[in-house]
Amino acid sequence: METIATQEKLFIKMVLAAWNTQNSSLTKWLESLSAEQLSKEIAPGKNTGIYLLGHLIAVSDSMLPILDFGEKLYPQLENVFIKNPDKSGLEKPTVAELKKYLEAVNEKLGSHIQSTTDMEWFERHMAVSEGDFAKEPHRNKLNIIINRTSHLAYHLGQMALLK
Repeated sequence: METIATQEKLFIKMVLAAWNTQNSSLTKWLESLSAEQLSKEIAPGKNTGIYLLGHLIAVSDSMLPILDFGEKLYPQLENVFIKNPDKSGLEKPTVAELKKYLEAVNEKLGSHIQSTTDMEWFERHMAVSEGDFAKEPHRNKLNIIINRTSHLAYHLGQMALLK
């Protein structure tokens, strides 16, 4: 049976620690912002904090099926926060609802992340075919965490402009 080397284990630990740090930062940041502050645009003509929050939740929710952790909890968020822009006129959930959604998505992701074995992190994610994965083994589950961590950090940086 194939085993994971010490350096690979360390790498997995670093990636998951970065993911957890960014999620904790988002949660702390949200605690410091009012609904009024979240309703503001990050810059004139740009996305609002509410849109960015919904977008981050929708992207994290989409990680569940990609990582083979189950179905999305809030598939309705994809149309509002991924497929359409902020000013689309589509009805958005309230800030309180979004905060509940974030908590639920992070709880489910966190539970699955904790129970994923080191070897499983290097398996293909569900958005890549077996044939493509054989040619590009870097398209694995851990790479999804790396990419989504960067995405989260980017939008968290934008949200800093709300204060």
